Amino acid sequence: MFVEILIFAMIAAFLVYRLRSVLGRRTGEERQRPNPFTARPNNQPDNVVAMPNRERPLPNAAPSPDEPVSLATALEQIKAADPSFDEKYFLQGARGAFQMIVEAFAKGDTATLRPLLSDEVYDNFARAVRERQAAGETLETRIETITDADVVEARMDGRTALVTVKFVSEQMNVVRNSAGAVVDGDPDAVVEAVDVWTFARNTRAGDPNWALVETRTPQ
Repeated sequence: MFVEILIFAMIAAFLVYRLRSVLGRRTGEERQRPNPFTARPNNQPDNVVAMPNRERPLPNAAPSPDEPVSLATALEQIKAADPSFDEKYFLQGARGAFQMIVEAFAKGDTATLRPLLSDEVYDNFARAVRERQAAGETLETRIETITDADVVEARMDGRTALVTVKFVSEQMNVVRNSAGAVVDGDPDAVVEAVDVWTFARNTRAGDPNWALVETRTPQ
């Protein structure tokens, strides 16, 4: 009996060791702020894992500077560099990022903004937040709906993928002074806003998240 117990204990210890070696150990650093680009529907593979049969070769000949790459070709180049890229799920993440960034900027929540923005964009946003706070003003923003979000530009810059999205949304925006009086906007009016944002990601990096690197309004 003792020998059987000892054998079972050895087998159990071996299985625990194998599980730990396969699954890894938690270090306490896994709980990070969620990023909209890593959120996927249930039963969908994580953005880090390359999907099978998704690799596509880059075109044999690079276009000349006078021959711009079409959007479809540019997206194929991104997929070739990062087989996990999927336009549908990218746009889903971009919608989430748009709402998070707009609302965090209005609240002055720079902690939420930091991981979603490039250094330059973050500095510009943080400066605007500080100036607003110094003036004693508050910004109230409510996104009623994002009516449209489409990829309008894409390209590879070395290892970095850049994807530009045009957002059309219905928003309420109001600026109040320190006394609470409205100095800009109308709390009862919902207006259409059009924004063009560019997101970037190093396709060789293990981090699946994209960062906002440019904002502009359509010409």
